[in-house]
Amino acid sequence: MCPIEPAWKKVQYARHPLRPTAKKVIEYLAPDFVELKGDRLYANDEAIVGGIGSVDGYVMTIIAEEKGTSIEERIRHHFGMPHPEGYRKAMRLAKQAEKFQRPVLFLIDTPGAYPGVEAEERGQAEAIATSIKTLFSIKTPIVSVILSEGGSGGALAIGIADYLIMMENATYSILSPEGFAAILYKDASLAKDVADTMKLTATDILHFGVIDEIIPEPEGGWHREVTQPMPLIKQAILKALNRLKTVPLERLIETRIKRYRKMGLYFEDEESQ
Repeated sequence: MCPIEPAWKKVQYARHPLRPTAKKVIEYLAPDFVELKGDRLYANDEAIVGGIGSVDGYVMTIIAEEKGTSIEERIRHHFGMPHPEGYRKAMRLAKQAEKFQRPVLFLIDTPGAYPGVEAEERGQAEAIATSIKTLFSIKTPIVSVILSEGGSGGALAIGIADYLIMMENATYSILSPEGFAAILYKDASLAKDVADTMKLTATDILHFGVIDEIIPEPEGGWHREVTQPMPLIKQAILKALNRLKTVPLERLIETRIKRYRKMGLYFEDEESQ
């Protein structure tokens, strides 16, 4: 693993422009990936890429938040910030996976849900809430991997899983450090100072019991050696799915609900101390 870095340094690694995006991971995991588009209600949101692919012969539904790499791609993908139709597409595909008994793999990489007026007009909060609710009842194994930024409801909406994996220099938080500093101190420039307080690193999140596994990265960040962690990501996903597929579906749902209820009780206890 990399040497222990300050939280702000990990935020910078997670946001690095050369850090692999979800599409690069999908290309490695499932070369036969076939994309499925649209929410059958409004439009196709390219901040969410979803479809079907096989990982070492293991057919699954893959749903990912994609930021893009070039300026043109980033604009088209809304910098990885989904609109309501993106979450509705994700849930359409998750329900399809349930119908055809395919496991679901979520790849998370977002600063947060798209904050624009048009997203609010089309029901952003409702889409996120419905997505979370839906994932608690999907009767098929769910594995999520936080690749880089796991920001706010944008990440939580597809973060409900039976097994949650996080890259070593990824982050997972209720909002960005800039947003946290702006709310707490009325000064977004203090983001660097509040990052440690937010406990947003993979090590912090593992300590809280929110995630199950951390994938190590090359020293200096994933962008330095893009291919090195890929086999580890694949191995972790397949290990999780091989274990989860032996669990009866009713018990899977029951355990998933208990998992997140337990987290809620843990944080309530932390606040009361």
